[in-house]
Amino acid sequence: MSAPRDPAADLRRIAFLLERSREATYRVRAFRTAAAVVQQRADIEQRAAAGTLTALNGIGEATARCITESVSGQQPGYLTRLESTASSPGAGEGEAVRAALRGDCHTHSDWSDGGSPIEEMASTARELGHEYLVLTDHSPRLTVANGLSADRLRRQLDVVAELNEELAPFRILTGIEVDILTDGTLDQLPELLARLDLVVASVHSKLRMPRAEMTARMLAAVGDPNVDVLGHCTGRIVTGSRARPESQFDADAVFAACAEHGVAVEINSRPDRLDPPRRLLRSAMAAGCLVSIDSDAHAPGQLDWLGYGCERAAECGVDAGRIVNSWRSEDVLAWTADHAHRP
Repeated sequence: MSAPRDPAADLRRIAFLLERSREATYRVRAFRTAAAVVQQRADIEQRAAAGTLTALNGIGEATARCITESVSGQQPGYLTRLESTASSPGAGEGEAVRAALRGDCHTHSDWSDGGSPIEEMASTARELGHEYLVLTDHSPRLTVANGLSADRLRRQLDVVAELNEELAPFRILTGIEVDILTDGTLDQLPELLARLDLVVASVHSKLRMPRAEMTARMLAAVGDPNVDVLGHCTGRIVTGSRARPESQFDADAVFAACAEHGVAVEINSRPDRLDPPRRLLRSAMAAGCLVSIDSDAHAPGQLDWLGYGCERAAECGVDAGRIVNSWRSEDVLAWTADHAHRP
């Protein structure tokens, strides 16, 4: 008989591949829940042998089958099928760009609208070869996403400090995805934003504002000394029932301001966003902007969506040296500190 495999690791790998493939949330949750149950119990092998795994709350027939195969030393058939059919985003033109990335500057945890704890997001990023992960949960105005109040954000900073001691040399950088309010101000206390390693600023409301008003709104945000990355700049959604058009703004003016202030334009890698469109990404490059290729991940498997943004960067001729998350964490921190203290 083969040596037992780690059933919790196999279940998490299945969940990761399902998330990366954009499978239904309930299916992903079933495997992550089962993995958590397995980790908490010492009698899994005995139950697998007795056929009583499904008596445990959180383990169903499909997950029980996977666990039984794992403890018998076999790779679960479910996992084998997923591994054989899965393709990694970013293969092809984006492969060289993906290989250059050292981290991810836009991610979410279960502190806001993400589905997994900070530690799980960080551990998965490390497994993917990242050197760092910027945690950017939402700001308070976005109540539908359980945005972080100032007090909750302060508590999160303490949690991240503790995790960094455990995960070193991997590093979680502190951050936020802060809402750009209608007047261009930011949805968090300035002194708290100044404490963070990196701030992504995004528009999430009144996306159909008139062009002139939206331009003024974005210019005000880009000019704020605490802003480091302009997130998903058009706000578009390109797939599914939530599809929506691009916001209208003067891209030349906004990208010129980004270049002037050292603010990176995000290449959002989510398959439902792929923002900015190619024409605007080329405009940002022509303006001399820095870029940040981000996953905007809300679950561990989505961290591997970076490849979609890398493909887009390769297609548009993005210079690798201008991709901020291809830099070491020390260089990222030097960049954010430098332009955060500009006059």
